[in-house]
Amino acid sequence: MINMIQNAKTQAASLAMAAYESAVADGTLPRAAVPAAPVEIPKDTANGDFTTTFAMAAARALRQPPRAIAQALLDHMDLTGSYFTSAEIAGPGFLNFRLGSGWYAGVMEAVESEGAAYGTCDTLKGQKIMVEFVSANPTGPMHMGNARGGVLGDTLAAVLSACGADVTREFYVNDAGHQIDKFAHSIEARYLQILHGEDAVPFPEDGYQGADIRELAQAYYDQNGDKLDAVPEAQRQETLAQFGLSVNLPRMKTDLERYKIHYDNWFYESTLHESGYVAETVELLTEKGWTYEKDGALWLRTADIMRENLRKAGKKEADIEKLDLKDDVLRRANGFYTYFAADIAYHRNKFAVRGFDRVINIWGADHHGHVARLKGALDALGLQGTERLDVVLMQLVKLLRDGEVVRMSKRTGKAISLHDLLDEIPVDAARWFFNAKPDTQMEFDLGLAVREDSENPIYYVEYAHARICSLLRALAEEGASVPDQAAVDMSLLSGETEQALIKQIAQFCEEIKLSARDYDPSHINRYLQELAACFHRFYTACRIKGEEPAVLSARLKLADETRQVLRNGLRLIGVDAPERM
Repeated sequence: MINMIQNAKTQAASLAMAAYESAVADGTLPRAAVPAAPVEIPKDTANGDFTTTFAMAAARALRQPPRAIAQALLDHMDLTGSYFTSAEIAGPGFLNFRLGSGWYAGVMEAVESEGAAYGTCDTLKGQKIMVEFVSANPTGPMHMGNARGGVLGDTLAAVLSACGADVTREFYVNDAGHQIDKFAHSIEARYLQILHGEDAVPFPEDGYQGADIRELAQAYYDQNGDKLDAVPEAQRQETLAQFGLSVNLPRMKTDLERYKIHYDNWFYESTLHESGYVAETVELLTEKGWTYEKDGALWLRTADIMRENLRKAGKKEADIEKLDLKDDVLRRANGFYTYFAADIAYHRNKFAVRGFDRVINIWGADHHGHVARLKGALDALGLQGTERLDVVLMQLVKLLRDGEVVRMSKRTGKAISLHDLLDEIPVDAARWFFNAKPDTQMEFDLGLAVREDSENPIYYVEYAHARICSLLRALAEEGASVPDQAAVDMSLLSGETEQALIKQIAQFCEEIKLSARDYDPSHINRYLQELAACFHRFYTACRIKGEEPAVLSARLKLADETRQVLRNGLRLIGVDAPERM
């Protein structure tokens, strides 16, 4: 788990602080309470590879101009045995460091020694994290939002695992409540219409109108005939709902597996009701004084909970009063618990029963108003929902074909489902394009996703990997093999494109950490595109085949390590790294 960028930052900070101590020791600079030396990679690396603003940050404490402080540091700095060959002053007092061959060799040694594990770290080691995503209602096929959420959740889980977390992927099956009741009524109506004619049986006004409901009713009739015609209505609806779920859930699992998504757990909402856990959770809220009865229903004092949380967050009372905060029903007058009550119980189960340190939900942007209410309810239970529950809200997907918005499937005439999409474009292309920044609305160009040229980013990245594999095969046939790093003469990899490629390889470790920190795995996509571009520039500028043996070996090693990092990155987002294209 070697991160050479972090290592360089740490060493540059230590060198700056050691130089300060040396300057203090001989009286060049006064002793003062100075900040630790911050080190960054400058936007323009023409003046240096790393820079510290220590001189500017310490100017007030030391009562000297920043450039004078920087000069004192430079005069007392010893770079012997470090990653850096030189340091120089720039601008108002920046102290810039230039990397030497030892650092570049260290990057290549890290890739060689860690292989498939290169880029991983242990920043989240010891944390037990659940990522819950997709969780589509099992009343119909999965749509584009589920397709996007599936990749975001799956890739985020992979990134968190790469940072050392113990991650569980979970699908929450909404097999209880209002939508299942509507599902049952819809299938029942279509089933009875098969038996008695469409004119004889009205269809529920709010029923599910899709052709899939007709297909479920017909499938049940084909298997069982009219056996439900004379049974009590409740029994008929329960039987048809369970039949529908028995068909839809396996279809969902099949589509998701085709999409390369494999869950650790499928959690059924019905188990919360059957076990009494929803009722117990609501009773706990009542015991803590957060509920009241009105019009026969039991309500949660959501508005009071949220006001309390906003005050703790430092919001002004006048601003809080402007908000339209409302309470929520937990148990209806008919005795049935609401979806919100079940959702509180479900998240209580995540924290209180299964012991997750952190829970991350991938939701559509239309759930925005639900986030603070759910966190507040968990706070009211003493579960620190505000701190421990994170919700990633993803924006809508707009499908395009030849610049035109696509809303309907050519095959079915319905809204395009995940199944339809994967019939039209490769799974890897779908995963790549849907792994976009979650908080921005995305346009998915179906035509671009199947193009085989550099305009298609997934093709561009996969081609870089395949191109390296082709090079390795060709050189192997000529007797040239990839050398061990110890045998590489790093002075032969001192060109601009070679060093730029090594720097980009080193950046992989940082991008994984950023993806985990921001809950935004699209960092990996952008990184891989730049790594592929760096490789193509290197391959254009630096000949490999036909070079004298030492140069060929060094460049071949660099190409092979680029292949390894491309493969590692593609694996993180669930995309294949083809060896031939």
